[in-house]
Amino acid sequence: MWDRLAASDPGLLRLTAGLRTVTAIALTLAVLAAAGVPVPRLVAGAMAAMVATFAIREKQPARQAVTLALGLPVALASVSLGALLNQRVVVGDLFFVALIFGAVYGRRFGDRGTALGLIGFQVYFLSLFVQATTAALPALYAVIAVAFACSATARFVLLPQTPAGTLDRLRRAFRARLAQLLASQAKLPDAGPEEVEKVLEELRTRTARLHETALLIQGRLEDGTSDPAVARLLQRRIADAEIAAERLGLLLLTARSAERTDTLTLHLPGAPVPSGVELPVRDGAAAALRRDLRALRVLTLRPAGEAPGAALAQVRNRLLGYREEENLPDASPAVQDVFRGLGEAARAALGLRLALDGPQDESADTPATTRSREELDAEDTAIEISEERAPQAEPSGLRRPTTRAAVQVAVGSSLAIAGGELLSSQRWYWAVLTCWIVFLNTASTGEILVKGYRRLLGTVLGVVAGIGLAGLVGHHTWMAFGLVLVFIFAMFYSAPLSYTLMSFFVTAMLGLLYTLLNTYSAAVLVLRIEETALGAACGVFAAAVVLPVHTDRRTNELLVAVLERLAEVTRGAVDQLSGGPGGDLVERARELDQALADLRAATQPLTHPITPLRSRRDSVRYVVALLETCAYHGRSLAATAELLPTHPSIAADPRLRGACRRIVHNIEAIAAHVADPRSAEEIESGSSIASMLEPGTLRTPRYGRVTDRVLRHLQRLDEAVSGLARPLGVAGGPAR
Repeated sequence: MWDRLAASDPGLLRLTAGLRTVTAIALTLAVLAAAGVPVPRLVAGAMAAMVATFAIREKQPARQAVTLALGLPVALASVSLGALLNQRVVVGDLFFVALIFGAVYGRRFGDRGTALGLIGFQVYFLSLFVQATTAALPALYAVIAVAFACSATARFVLLPQTPAGTLDRLRRAFRARLAQLLASQAKLPDAGPEEVEKVLEELRTRTARLHETALLIQGRLEDGTSDPAVARLLQRRIADAEIAAERLGLLLLTARSAERTDTLTLHLPGAPVPSGVELPVRDGAAAALRRDLRALRVLTLRPAGEAPGAALAQVRNRLLGYREEENLPDASPAVQDVFRGLGEAARAALGLRLALDGPQDESADTPATTRSREELDAEDTAIEISEERAPQAEPSGLRRPTTRAAVQVAVGSSLAIAGGELLSSQRWYWAVLTCWIVFLNTASTGEILVKGYRRLLGTVLGVVAGIGLAGLVGHHTWMAFGLVLVFIFAMFYSAPLSYTLMSFFVTAMLGLLYTLLNTYSAAVLVLRIEETALGAACGVFAAAVVLPVHTDRRTNELLVAVLERLAEVTRGAVDQLSGGPGGDLVERARELDQALADLRAATQPLTHPITPLRSRRDSVRYVVALLETCAYHGRSLAATAELLPTHPSIAADPRLRGACRRIVHNIEAIAAHVADPRSAEEIESGSSIASMLEPGTLRTPRYGRVTDRVLRHLQRLDEAVSGLARPLGVAGGPAR
């Protein structure tokens, strides 16, 4: 059960965020209730504690403490201005717009600027919500101070979270998700025609989740480890395990079919299922394959300290033995490749175990296991700390994303204030809040439109729930506060999963808060729907008219970035495999993965189920799936290239550099066309990569199975890059 929880919530980040916020609010309510504070002040304290807790996103506790300390005077100043300007409509509205502009513009100063801007805005909103007056300011000061103190207690005393602890939980989550992926792969040998599509979809989902956890670990390595060399080692071992698991899935799919499975099958929903329903293996090999797939999952899942004894060592030795040709069972070549894949996955699991759990007992090692350990030790010694990259120049003026977003949200908020006051002179701020929120973590008009739609849907459903809950709770104050805490936890726990669900819990919670303030009515909640719709419309209008960043432009920029990272990884890996100098290829591969994750998020408006352009949605999904295929092969080439200095069966082959030239040229031609449709660059076609390296073309001998694997990755990468040209409208040129 713990493994399932670790896999469903990597690093327990959502659980910690929800518990920490609820704990801060509960502490605040307890302290204020003991002091005999009236209910409106309790509501203000609960809201202030929530803001002080969720606004701070920095990873280091010391930086969190500084930001929280700076946030208190910002909150006090904001609530003071809210109370002073509450009755001065024009001046108050102008200041609110200026505050919104400053809060969004503050994002350019990193996490601290974002947090302080968020605190300033939300506390000003709090003053409007509780209708603060100048006479009530001393009491509100005390309430906010208590809320910040309770937030600090929850953050640093009751539920502390260190970067090292978070990284440790993320590593456990990676291990659990890797075991889940292997469990899905173990279903493939026996999956019938009716079941294989379901298993394949499960494979796609769990492969994507494993990749997501690897990226989360990448983002925490710098803060979570004290030694850069340790971070570099862990990064490498995570990449090895991820690549080995994905390769094993492809080998299993290939063994089910009459021909080699296209890598696209694992990345494109609805891709053709490989033909064939039974693995062509003899009975003994079939039983061994099923047994060893389950054994690999056990080997991966259990940390060394939780699974001592000779049995685990025997399993490890048997799986690592498949790296030796003489230990392969009597089966077809495709099935023997699966057993080789099991051996490589076991080697990756051993490397991951050594990186996470440290040295282990070697008394039961076989020669094959000893060889794997020696290879891993040699790689550890050869790992170098990555070099510092020169920072990229950022755009200035209105081209800067934070400046543009600040101008857009200021215009949208001005419209929301004007329209909101026409709907209600008392609760116009709901429209402003919605306009503000739809701009958070969005970068294009399409993203804002989808976020506004999701917020409106969640609000409508939340209003229905709020009406029912208000009638149920009545005047039971502490029951209402208890439900508020439940909804706040659910809000933070569900936020990364579903924005609609989060909006539902927010609106249901507000219905309870209105009940506590004795201002509840069905008309108030219906007004919230109207104000939410107005705020979303104002946000979309401002994003579409004021300094717009259209979805096509945004996705094209990110697509070019992905292609540039892909060309960089491919060129660097093949150059090293050809005998050139080494480089930090795993780091470059992770930069490619991050660029692809950004592109995938930006294309959500184009692939959303409500989009009316069905053919375009399918085309975008196809392009993203092809890019994920390219990224997989790029990662694999980078990992193989970094083995070159230490692996006894890998030798540099200078012919690979010539084979890579066409691939890199085609990637750069597609990037040039995406950046400028008038580009005259054309992709090149020609004979397959493998045929370019046949022994008859050059007199240099081929090198073993590792070179064959490199050729397969280059061939698949060449095919995937050529496949990108058609949906992106890039013309083909003559063969060279």
